[in-house]
Amino acid sequence: MRIFESLAELAPLVGQDVATSDWITVTQQQVNLFAEATGDHQWIHVDEERAKAGPFGAPIAHGFLTLALVPKFFETSIEIRNTRVSVNYGLNRVRFTAPVPVGSRLRAVMRLVEHRAVENDGVQMTWQVTVEREGSDKPVCIAETLARRYP
Repeated sequence: MRIFESLAELAPLVGQDVATSDWITVTQQQVNLFAEATGDHQWIHVDEERAKAGPFGAPIAHGFLTLALVPKFFETSIEIRNTRVSVNYGLNRVRFTAPVPVGSRLRAVMRLVEHRAVENDGVQMTWQVTVEREGSDKPVCIAETLARRYP
């Protein structure tokens, strides 16, 4: 966990990997709950027997489930003190570059791409989040996320 006392401490880190999250294990229960929440019940995710005979040999997590873990990756890797709120501002680019078989352990590397002032004394940060799967050389997701934080 990397701790920053203020938003200003992050400004000199633009262009650098700032933190790496803890590992998270993706479970079938998470996948099933995500399917219920989103209505995406494609067999590759939720039909364990059929998925074993599918192209990946096992059920895989939804790409958007992997993306939905980004806040958890930040929670376990970066703390910015002396701020009162953080809000998602959007995404610039997202790619799901490899499947995530159920049971995989994932973590993310956070690279600060941009740090700029916005209204109400806030800071907008653009982060490149690279989600890695344990045991794989290829990332499973690369996303450029935007967040605004306010002191």
